[in-house]
Amino acid sequence: MAQESFTAVCVVDKTPAEVTAAINNVRGWWSGQITGDTDRIDAEFTYSVPGVHRSTQKITEIIPNKKIVWHVRDASLSFIKEEDEWKGTDIIFEIVAIGTKTEVRFEHKGLVPDFECYDACSNAWNLLINGNLFRFIMTGEIQPSPW
Repeated sequence: MAQESFTAVCVVDKTPAEVTAAINNVRGWWSGQITGDTDRIDAEFTYSVPGVHRSTQKITEIIPNKKIVWHVRDASLSFIKEEDEWKGTDIIFEIVAIGTKTEVRFEHKGLVPDFECYDACSNAWNLLINGNLFRFIMTGEIQPSPW
């Protein structure tokens, strides 16, 4: 039986279009340094926290108001032995209208409990999705970076 990838869910009082726009504005909620385009199909962007994390994502799918997929083309996590654990994984946002609210179903497909970074990375993703992204969607205010 395959191991489950990390997932998180948050529900916001915004439209699917507002949620899509917020997710695509990665600089607004993913604390760190981001270079490249983050809002169009086939674009690539790099996320980094110097000395800790660097990853390059290619946007492989955008279905407006429904789904966004990033494929991790390269990764280096300096706090673990196999620094490229994220390489080849997919980061998926499913956007589902539920009445007047919108649910964001997040999955880091391939980030599994056997990974050395699973505990630290899943904790970070949970804080990002249910903290930074949630607040950014609800308020539109850029979330501060601790780095």
